[in-house]
Amino acid sequence: MPDLLQTLIQRAAPVDRPTWSDFWERLHERRLREGEALAVLASLATRVPQASTMAAFLASLAERTGPLPARWPGTVNLVGTGGGPATFNLTTAAVLVAAATGVGIVKTGSRGYTSRHGSIDILEQLGIPIAGSYAECEEGLERHNLAFAGAFVYPPELTELARAVLPYGFKQVGRFVNLLGPLLAAVPVQAQLTGVSDPELFTPFTELVADRRIWLVRNELGVDELVSFTENTLWAEGVELLVGPDTLPLDRAALPADLGPAPVGLAPTEHLLALLGGHGPRAAVESIALNAAAAAVVSGLRSDWTKAYQVALDAVHAGAALELVARLRREAGAGG
Repeated sequence: MPDLLQTLIQRAAPVDRPTWSDFWERLHERRLREGEALAVLASLATRVPQASTMAAFLASLAERTGPLPARWPGTVNLVGTGGGPATFNLTTAAVLVAAATGVGIVKTGSRGYTSRHGSIDILEQLGIPIAGSYAECEEGLERHNLAFAGAFVYPPELTELARAVLPYGFKQVGRFVNLLGPLLAAVPVQAQLTGVSDPELFTPFTELVADRRIWLVRNELGVDELVSFTENTLWAEGVELLVGPDTLPLDRAALPADLGPAPVGLAPTEHLLALLGGHGPRAAVESIALNAAAAAVVSGLRSDWTKAYQVALDAVHAGAALELVARLRREAGAGG
C-alpha cells in the first residue's frame, strides 16, 4: 500500500480510498508513527490536494459512518467552507429567519476556526440548545422548523485526529478538514447550500458534490454566503444561476464592511439580534433575507426568488426571527 505521507508530499499521484482507510485504522488502533498525524494535516494545510484525493478522503470516512434516519423531506442545511473575509454570523442569522418563514432547517457548523465566533460559539452565547442526536433534530424540526446539529454528525475519526496532533489544534493545522467540513456532516436533509470562499476550490467542489443534492455558492468578494450587493453564482447539478442586484430588488450601494463583525464595544450576540430585528446596515439585513430566501428555494418550499426574498425580509421587519430566538431560549431555560 502506498505511503500516505510520502504520496501527499510528492503529489505524483492521488491518494486512494484504501490508503485513507488504512490511515484511519492505524489512527484508531494507535499505530501511527510518531508525528505522522501532524505531518499529514500540515501537508494538507499547506496545499489542498487534487479533487480525487479529496473524494477518496470523504469516501473513506463515509464508509465508516453508521446508518442514517430516513431523509427529512423539505429540509435544508446552510453551511459554508469558511476562510473568507471576516463577517458577522450571517448564515446563523439566515437560518433563524428561514425557519421563522416555514423552511425546515437542520444546520451543521463548528466553533470558530477561521473566525472568532463560529456558529456553535454564537449559539451557546445566545443560549440556544445544540441537538445531541438525530431524535433531538427531529424534535426541533417538529417544534420550530429548526435544529442545530451538534458534533455527533461528524466522523469520530476527526476527534481522534484532533487528539493525535496535540498540543497543536485544528486552528493551526486543520485547514483541510475545516474546508471539507460541510461535506463531512452526516445529516439526512433534502438539500444543502454551501458557500465556497476560495475560488480555486469551486471547481473541485463541483466534482465532489456531483452525486449529491448540494447547491454551491460563490461571489467575487470571497464570502461563503450570498451577498446582497454583488452578483452570486449558484451551481447545482451542472447548472449555474446568477442571483443578486440584477435580478432582485437589492441595494447595490454598499461596502464589504457592512457585513463585518460586531463593532467594538458591542457583543456579537447583541449585533446579531439587532440585525435579526432589521436594525443595522441595510446590506447586512438584505443579505440575511437573501440567504433565507435561498434556503426556501433550495428546500423546495418556494420557487420564485423575488417572492422568497420578500417573505424573508417581511419576517425580519415583523420580528418573526426574534420571536423564534426568544422561544428557543425560553425552552432551553425551562429544560435546564
